Amino acid sequence: MDHPRRSEDRPGADDQVSQTERAQQAVRRFRSELTLGEDSIDTDTWAGSIPQVYGVAPRVRVGRSRWFNLLWLVPIAAVGLVVAIPAAQGLRNVPAVADFIERYPGADPAWSAGAGTGFPAWLSWQHFFNLFLMVFIVRAGLQILADHPRLYWTRHSTPGHEWFRMQKPVPEDPLWTAKEDSIRLPSGVGLPGVRHTIGLARWWHLGTDVVFLLNGVVFYVLLFVTGQWHRVVPTSWDVLPNAASTMIQYLSLDWPPEKGWVVYNGLQLIAYFVTVFVAAPLALVSGLGMSPALSTRFRRISKVLSIQFARSLHFLVMVWFLVFIAMHVTMVFTTGLLNNLNHMFAGRNDDSWVGFWVFAVAMVVVGIAWWAASPFTLRHPRVVQRVGSTLIGPFERWFAHVDAQPGEYDESDISPYFWHNGRYPDSAEYRTLADSGFVDYRLEISGRVEHPVELSLEDLRALPPHEQITQHFCIQGWSGVAKWGGVSMTTILDLVEPHPDAEWVVFYSFGEGADGGIYYDAHPIEEMRGELAMLAFDMNGEPLPFGYGAPLRLRNEVQLGFKQVKWIKGIELVAGIDEVGGGYGGYNEDHEFFGYRQAI
Repeated sequence: MDHPRRSEDRPGADDQVSQTERAQQAVRRFRSELTLGEDSIDTDTWAGSIPQVYGVAPRVRVGRSRWFNLLWLVPIAAVGLVVAIPAAQGLRNVPAVADFIERYPGADPAWSAGAGTGFPAWLSWQHFFNLFLMVFIVRAGLQILADHPRLYWTRHSTPGHEWFRMQKPVPEDPLWTAKEDSIRLPSGVGLPGVRHTIGLARWWHLGTDVVFLLNGVVFYVLLFVTGQWHRVVPTSWDVLPNAASTMIQYLSLDWPPEKGWVVYNGLQLIAYFVTVFVAAPLALVSGLGMSPALSTRFRRISKVLSIQFARSLHFLVMVWFLVFIAMHVTMVFTTGLLNNLNHMFAGRNDDSWVGFWVFAVAMVVVGIAWWAASPFTLRHPRVVQRVGSTLIGPFERWFAHVDAQPGEYDESDISPYFWHNGRYPDSAEYRTLADSGFVDYRLEISGRVEHPVELSLEDLRALPPHEQITQHFCIQGWSGVAKWGGVSMTTILDLVEPHPDAEWVVFYSFGEGADGGIYYDAHPIEEMRGELAMLAFDMNGEPLPFGYGAPLRLRNEVQLGFKQVKWIKGIELVAGIDEVGGGYGGYNEDHEFFGYRQAI
């Protein structure tokens, strides 16, 4: 086997220039093509002036190819109420139903005997904190969804096979990218509310999740220590007929007496139980199910309940919370506003205005936070990036050590469709190489290494081959399985012999980032010696196509898709990421406020 040419052996090399000087020249050349990111967001130039286009009204699939516009649920619900109200009123005149309601009036004080009467102060504070945090969690979650506004039940994110979408069908363009498929949400809905701000949305969502979970732990402990669990945990099957009775009474507009100070009615009890003990834990489990690191760790589970299944389930849990909040607020306002607000916000059982004014102040705080979150994020995105990293950084570092293992997938798992992404290279240098079939392509590896090298595709193919079938996880939410062929990064590192102080491997692309300047990303050197870290020049048994990174791309399966640099033209080993570009670890980290280690 021919050994790849080192820099000092390449034809035409200036014999007077030392190996170190040539390596420094390569580093300067690559770094001179980088651009620095801004520390604030101009919405007119954000992400390469990506148009702030909106999608379509949410739709769900009906059958194979028909779609139901969910906005139709509004008139359907209105018609349903018009029909249900007189029907319920008629039912109450039926003797058997009247006897049923008399027997099951809606609530039994014995259910909450262990909790006592009234609401402790800690519960009022928890109520407010949960609401406050949910504002950021839901808004940022919707922003994340908007970056890939399609949901699937299967592992493969194949257009036309989604069950839910907020975007038009994917156009026929074979190079349509996932970034182009993203949408903008109406002002005040998403956080921060600008198209393709998923990096910042993730900091908000995951960072607030950490606080929400810590608050939830306190809530569960106090719930059981104080006996308040009796209020929200059914202890008798009588709750079911009482819930049915309550529903009939509500629909008939002859409502049951409000006894929330002592006991919740059957309908409230079931709703609270599902929210606290089913929906909340399911939000956590489905959220973790979207973690690439955990997905690769628990292979038997993820083989059946894929990351896309978890994403869909997570969305449905959010829908439950939104419906619960809407119904909860509606009933609070219509079943005795002052009394209800006094219960939760003032700890008293009367019709005074104390609870109302406390509630009003709380809503002002929530409203200010709602209004200020987006402009603050646009003006101070680095603050959001740093705070988010501080909150979730320990979890990311923990998950990053859960290495993916080979052999999870076989050829039957390969996705029928694999989304494109990134800004395609169009420089004269790249076009010239592509037009010649990359025969003149040279991969230059330099930096903190003993032996800088230049490798042609022929050289790379002559190295010990490496092949893997793995799942790609995009930060936008889509995923896909493909077979990659190429050379292991361990082989590359053994060839160049990194210096002891080389801790990061930086990959430079022929492609530009959205704001100009070449795309790059950095990876910890220890990850580059993982079993599934490689340079790929084949995809699914064929030479790597243009849209997926020809002639060479990175695969590092413990990281998200934006770190899998495509169209690689050079590699540099460095001691620290702060010396490259903006110092945050990559192009998207510099320009779009991603995190350099986003394994969850």
